[in-house]
Amino acid sequence: MMGGAQSARAGRIVFAAFVFVLTALPVTAAAQNTAQARGVSTNLPIPRFVSLKADKVNLRSGPTRENAVSWVFTRAGLPVEITAESENWRKIRDSEGTEGWVFHTLLSSRRTVLVAPWAKKEVRDYPLYDSRSGSTVTAKLQPGVLASVKSCDGKWCRIFGDGFSGYIEQERLWGVYPNEVVE
Repeated sequence: MMGGAQSARAGRIVFAAFVFVLTALPVTAAAQNTAQARGVSTNLPIPRFVSLKADKVNLRSGPTRENAVSWVFTRAGLPVEITAESENWRKIRDSEGTEGWVFHTLLSSRRTVLVAPWAKKEVRDYPLYDSRSGSTVTAKLQPGVLASVKSCDGKWCRIFGDGFSGYIEQERLWGVYPNEVVE
């Protein structure tokens, strides 16, 4: 039989264990909530990159045809980021931060990128290499060049476009996430 001191100590140990379990539960729940969000219509990851399918895409202020057209994209293949979904509409953002809603059929899952669009005003070229090792430069691409993505390993992307093909550092591209693997 336990004495008063032993009983009190055992009670504190049980209480401490109970408090530990209770405080650990929210951390576990929070860790599970860090999983990537999913679109309500497609169950695909949000955000995600896609490209424009058509040469003319109306960007609307809301997810219906009754909403005003706030911008018109005129470049098929342009990468955009889907940030939300509402039935058949997708909220997108372009490389300059312009946001609005487009009808889902105007988007393609084909992955494209822009080379360093944030550096458009700089007079600078970005090297395209023949391999991931960055040994031989096969081309120099200016900011804003549009390319299709063949693959990315988290550090390098293999891209191609009109008259060029090769590897470029992933951090120099808009249209893929840092460390994202694209196959």
